[in-house]
Amino acid sequence: MVFDLGLSATALALLGIVFGAIIGSFLNVVIIRLPIMLKAEWTHEAKLFLGIESNEEKSINIVSPRSQCPDCGTPIKALHNIPLLSYCFLRGRCGHCGSLISIQYPIIELLTGFVTAYFFTVYGISEKTLLSLLFSYCLIVLATIDMREQILPDQITLPLIWIGLGVSLFFGYWATPEESILGAALGYLSLWSVMYLFKLITGKEGMGYGDFKLNAAIGAWLGWQMIPTVILISSFAGAVLGLLAIAFYGHDSRNPFAFGPFKRLLSYNDKTDACTRAFVVPFASLFGSILIGRPSLTFTKIFAKSNPSAIVVA
Repeated sequence: MVFDLGLSATALALLGIVFGAIIGSFLNVVIIRLPIMLKAEWTHEAKLFLGIESNEEKSINIVSPRSQCPDCGTPIKALHNIPLLSYCFLRGRCGHCGSLISIQYPIIELLTGFVTAYFFTVYGISEKTLLSLLFSYCLIVLATIDMREQILPDQITLPLIWIGLGVSLFFGYWATPEESILGAALGYLSLWSVMYLFKLITGKEGMGYGDFKLNAAIGAWLGWQMIPTVILISSFAGAVLGLLAIAFYGHDSRNPFAFGPFKRLLSYNDKTDACTRAFVVPFASLFGSILIGRPSLTFTKIFAKSNPSAIVVA
């Protein structure tokens, strides 16, 4: 169903950029705070298991406390929290203490703005657009969290699998129910089999289980036909950029390297442009621009300034 607002393509694009930037501001909060929440939960559970007394620190969730500067702790004013505009007006610095603000914030807001504008202009305001945006927003969050923390939260990957199966059942935009079920199974088992074989040979787990679940989610949304292409191209892209990181940016080859983002960057085919084609081009371009413009940065520091505390609170 398409809701005709009587707007031109240009007006829809502008609406998409504004709406997407606002959503991007919220996604930044999720990207920063969800890993903190998970680590706090894991620490609490570990202490309970070990019988260690846990001194609960100030709790943090998606909506509380208010966003604040990671350096001086000053709550961010509403006027300083306007997507894109505030970052430009403040020249990327805190309005109170003048410390640098992570470049992640405008990048994510700009990216979601372009993604939203793309879908608004191609599909209008429709169910297909809303589903495409849901998938794309989840991919953006997962890609960024994986690059920052090298984790893929179950709180996003698992619901994404079930939603993908439901979309194929009730809408069938990108895959039939049969293709979706096979895609989820093949997506998970293909990477799990590689990891298991690698573990038998080397005694080490060469891949995280979050990658299996993400691959299952991609298969659930796009169908089993897409899985081989996603694995092959993302593996190649990850290998090439991994070698570049080792050669030029000093990345230690013994340290883990986030593989998830490359699956997300390349998970589309000619019949599924609604899901991720709009995500691939802008994200890859922005990511490449950062690397070229800031060669001294390693991959794990792309979205954080030199002060590690800048990545603590959104």
